[in-house]
Amino acid sequence: MQRIVLPRIGTDVAWRDSVRACLGAGVHPRDVRWSDHAQDVSLFDAPILHSAKSDVVVKVPKAFISLAQSVVWHTDADRFDRLYALLCRLQRASGLMQDRADPAMSHLRRMEKAVHRCQHKMKAFVRFREIGDPDATRRSFAAWFEPTHNTMEPTAQFFANRFADMDWRIVTPSVSAIFEGGKLRFALDLPRPDMPDDAHEDLWTTYFCNIFNPARLKVNAMTSEMPKKYWKNLPEAASIPQLIADAPARARAMADAAPTLPPARAARVQAAADFGTAWTGPDDAFGAALSACTRCPLYADATQVVPGVGPRSASLMIVGEQPGDHEDLSGTPFVGPSGKLLDHVMGQAGIDRDQIYLTNAVKHFKHIVRGKRRIHQNPDRSNIEHCRFWLDAEIQQVAPRILVAMGATAALALTGNGAGILKRRGCVETGVSGKPVLITVHPSFILRISDRAKHNDMRDKLIDDLRKAQSLA
Repeated sequence: MQRIVLPRIGTDVAWRDSVRACLGAGVHPRDVRWSDHAQDVSLFDAPILHSAKSDVVVKVPKAFISLAQSVVWHTDADRFDRLYALLCRLQRASGLMQDRADPAMSHLRRMEKAVHRCQHKMKAFVRFREIGDPDATRRSFAAWFEPTHNTMEPTAQFFANRFADMDWRIVTPSVSAIFEGGKLRFALDLPRPDMPDDAHEDLWTTYFCNIFNPARLKVNAMTSEMPKKYWKNLPEAASIPQLIADAPARARAMADAAPTLPPARAARVQAAADFGTAWTGPDDAFGAALSACTRCPLYADATQVVPGVGPRSASLMIVGEQPGDHEDLSGTPFVGPSGKLLDHVMGQAGIDRDQIYLTNAVKHFKHIVRGKRRIHQNPDRSNIEHCRFWLDAEIQQVAPRILVAMGATAALALTGNGAGILKRRGCVETGVSGKPVLITVHPSFILRISDRAKHNDMRDKLIDDLRKAQSLA
């Protein structure tokens, strides 16, 4: 039986060199023992110097290299034997690294995870205290830490990168890291440093106590992430038992002090009351109030609100559905394809656009985005009800003799019924405002008719409806 004794500092490099030599010599795993110290030497052991190197080229999977770089720092005395046995098997079965069911692989993966966890705890729980002259060019700090595994050496570079402008040392019961003058070195079995009290620790403890949330306390989860073995070196840990004891009472106090919310039904009643209230502000403030509207979610995605346009003395008010993409960008109603068709039919009906009031039942553009396009979406009843406040205000201010509802959305807003538009087309109904409402189709409906004859027929019917409305105005 041969034995390889690896140093406690530089273990990873020494292990790699020794493994190369053993593989080159064809040493079977059962014929070699590994150790990182010289204890428990058997009478049958024949020592092999760890420094022996070999030029033998060994093919090793990258996944194994990553695994070994972590496992060599584990405290399990069998870690080197397990790694070497796996490496020898990999020479015959390279796919073994992907076999999660293999017991040896499973055990090594658990060891790897434990080392990573220990490194994380070291980064989180090392607490430095100043031991040098605060006025020196490079201040000096020290910390005492008791890692579960031999993670000081692989983790030291993290601290060297983060605290490169000061001298420091992290002392552990085994390997300690010393960073002085920008150079990192390691030492063995240093005594625990004599570290003075730190005034900043009181400030840190106060901060820790203030961010502690008693309502989210889970003791098992907390002790899993912050094991009690580290508490004695953490200044804030002295406050934890009292924080845990006071948590139930503090959580109840927080709940008692929290603001209460009205029941959902009360919120709906209030909303209905708000939306049913008529506009009472001055006319010159109407535009600014409408632009600031957040009554429904549509304002969040629209470019801007699109108010109605036209003289306040108009006797005819035409109401459409909602702004489209062109209207949303320009801030003016009926300037897109539907607006061009409306201009044409109004001209045929003898209606001057500048003499009527044009608006929409909903003032913001409802859409979804697909690629670079914004696709029109029909407003739902909630959107229409929220916008009724503004439409009613426009009707009140303009006081037209007759209104034209183009399409189902406008009909629903003006009469309370958006169904059966084709059957109701050309009819005059009494609207919810008490004014007469002529029902007709929306120009966008005509644009969607692909059959030329049907398209022209429906366009002529819209012209007839507008002529009728003009005669009643």
